[in-house]
Amino acid sequence: MRMASEEPQAKKIKLDENEKSLECGENLLFGMGNPLLDISAVVDKDFLDKYGLKANDQILAEEKHKELFDELVKKFKVEYHAGGSTQNSIKVAQWMIQMPHRVTTFFGCIGIDSFGKILKKKAEEAHVDAHYYEQNEQPTGTCAACITGNNRSLVANLAAANCYSQEKHLDLEENWKLVEKAQVYYIAGFFLTVSPPSILKVASESSEKNKLFSLNLSAPFICQFFKEPLMQVMPYVDILFGNETEAATFGREQGFETEDIKEIARKTQALPKVNTNKPRIVIFTQGDDDTILATADKVVSIPVLEISPEEIVDTNGAGDAFVGGFLSQIVYNRPVEECIRAAHYAANVVIRRSGCTLPEKPEFK
Repeated sequence: MRMASEEPQAKKIKLDENEKSLECGENLLFGMGNPLLDISAVVDKDFLDKYGLKANDQILAEEKHKELFDELVKKFKVEYHAGGSTQNSIKVAQWMIQMPHRVTTFFGCIGIDSFGKILKKKAEEAHVDAHYYEQNEQPTGTCAACITGNNRSLVANLAAANCYSQEKHLDLEENWKLVEKAQVYYIAGFFLTVSPPSILKVASESSEKNKLFSLNLSAPFICQFFKEPLMQVMPYVDILFGNETEAATFGREQGFETEDIKEIARKTQALPKVNTNKPRIVIFTQGDDDTILATADKVVSIPVLEISPEEIVDTNGAGDAFVGGFLSQIVYNRPVEECIRAAHYAANVVIRRSGCTLPEKPEFK
């Protein structure tokens, strides 16, 4: 099994050879998405049975899970982490960069409650400059990670994450200034279910100012059931991420008439684009198989290093970590193959740990 990058043989590619590497500074990388407070605890089988949970599964919370989160906190020893797909990637990017702090900015919606306070504290500890839209209609979104042995049962309650308001947050002058300050933008496809107009506004800003806008397909259901907003944003996308399952679904929904992942990547790269100064880059991961990179002139496979199965603790955060590692290098306009090497490294670190958690410092060189 392979998860960390080997030195790829692909020619060095920069998105714009005329651009110099960006200076180190705050708020260069901007993320917007669904913030969740991850609540992790080792539980017993009785707890899983009580709430109808499977030992290794991921579900959205239903009415029967209403009391689960409070009971988890009261009954077991819990750990809290700033979570949610985009926030995970932004957190990993900041960890990879280390200094200065607050290179990364994050927007999302939380509740005015105790979990919201914890989430703000955890984001601060991760040195992410988080500016949350705080409202009292819905509680802060949470994701319970119920651990039994080597298995994790994830139960997500999006709650406040679904309540993000462009008018009440993104459009505010002090917040929009942070958007304008950024040079690289990243949004997971999950946010297409919340506020497509917010995504389009940020994407348009990026395109008009010749900056970098990146998007993740995130899940097959985004490609299927949110195809219209996805394709409204696609012309602005400079870097598209996805895994092999999402790529296959996207290809079918777009009528590409192929199941070959390289051909899907090539066709996706060639989709219409607003800013033609920056040809789109498409990156599809395949777990322990080669990562596929499609640029304007080629499609290449980038191999990954061997890792023994017994070293793998949890693969759930691997995709978010991959993106975070990539963003940590592209924010300084480093060559794309160097960004993917960093992406493989970050994913390799995270899969050796429980949840999308990190050691104190990276060893990436």
